[in-house]
Amino acid sequence: MPVVLGPNRYGKAETRLVRVVRDGGVHHIKDVTVSTALSGQMDDVHLTGDNAAVLPTDTQKNTVYAFARKHGVAEIEDFAILLARHFVESQPTIHHARVEIEEYFWDRIPAGADPAPGAEERQHSFVRSGREVRTCAVHHDRDGTTTVVSGLTDLVVLNSTGSEFSGFIQDEYTTLRPTKDRVLATAVTARWRHLSAASPYRESYGEVRRCLLGAFAETHSLSLQQTLYAMGERVLNTREEVCEVRLAMPNKHHFPVDLTPFGLDNPNEVFYAADRPYGLIEGTVLRDDAPAARFAWE
Repeated sequence: MPVVLGPNRYGKAETRLVRVVRDGGVHHIKDVTVSTALSGQMDDVHLTGDNAAVLPTDTQKNTVYAFARKHGVAEIEDFAILLARHFVESQPTIHHARVEIEEYFWDRIPAGADPAPGAEERQHSFVRSGREVRTCAVHHDRDGTTTVVSGLTDLVVLNSTGSEFSGFIQDEYTTLRPTKDRVLATAVTARWRHLSAASPYRESYGEVRRCLLGAFAETHSLSLQQTLYAMGERVLNTREEVCEVRLAMPNKHHFPVDLTPFGLDNPNEVFYAADRPYGLIEGTVLRDDAPAARFAWE
């Protein structure tokens, strides 16, 4: 039976990079994790061990650090595009590059009620934010095609009311009771595809995040699937630079605790927050005229 080499790629995963910009006494931090993956003329390295076509993963890591110094790290999408295009355009054996970046937010530690002299001017102390993680994935091909997918993960949200779940299939194994009032909580992972590699990434990220939060808060939910669609629809109706939204939303179950053994009622005030198992709702919302995705998102 003949055996052939299938699709393949290689790269340097999770290069940690912290870039500090010193603007006088005011410092700015960019904290990111960069993963690169390259593919191209890689038959020989797999079949015979000939490394002539291989750009070492250590070189990929060093390129990340060198580019951070030479070009800075502003919007993570722009930095990922810069890296992806460099790898493809500088190496004839590399035909496709994928660069994925995660960004972690930091907040300044405010000066106290009676700050020490000069504390406000230094502005170099930070605390890790409790916010979500910002993400992006950029693909660049030798024919010049660039695809940009922005996103976020671990955006934890909760509605303490305004959510129902009833009318579902019930069989001999069903024990879940229908409810007209439940806690709806999830940790949103969202990714959205840009129509162009020249999107206004900073503005776009903030506005997409605002749309996601607004739709979650304002939708009277009959199911988490309905909420997912409303969130994606809000983004597409608001941001013309986005053509597709993919969402993954685990149902972080909150079960009312039975307090009757203690002679107490529980009018949906005391809950057990279960971490597992959990329902996982995933879906894609896209414009009906959206161009087909050129590259796999994963």
